[in-house]
Amino acid sequence: MNSKYFLLIFSLLLLNSCTKNPETYIEHLEGYWEIDQVTMADGTEKKYTYNDTVDYIEISDSLAGFRLKLKPVFDGTFETSKDSEQFTIKIENDSLNLYYKTPFDSWKETVLMATKDQLKVINKNKAVFLYKKFVPIDITN
Repeated sequence: MNSKYFLLIFSLLLLNSCTKNPETYIEHLEGYWEIDQVTMADGTEKKYTYNDTVDYIEISDSLAGFRLKLKPVFDGTFETSKDSEQFTIKIENDSLNLYYKTPFDSWKETVLMATKDQLKVINKNKAVFLYKKFVPIDITN
């Protein structure tokens, strides 16, 4: 009987330790990201071998931030339209949600995963975007 009780407690502890805390994703959101792959709701996938734009994400201390589309230039700088998408961060039902608002639209994305190298979000159309950290091309070598 003791071994069954121990196994139950151990299993519950293991299950609880595997649960992801979406709040830990916030620290990884900032930076330069490029789309690696998109999986549509019907399961079709599109891989991106080249991106002519990069998303830059910045977050303030107040759990608000913005995303800006940038176009890398060969000299290491970026061109931008300076049109940014403002968002607020909310943790709801064990999920990290980004609520965007522009003068033209508003929408929500849910962060499924965020590490120092990858970011995965799902939008209202159930399309899953997998981003990788942007690494600039070094043409000086």
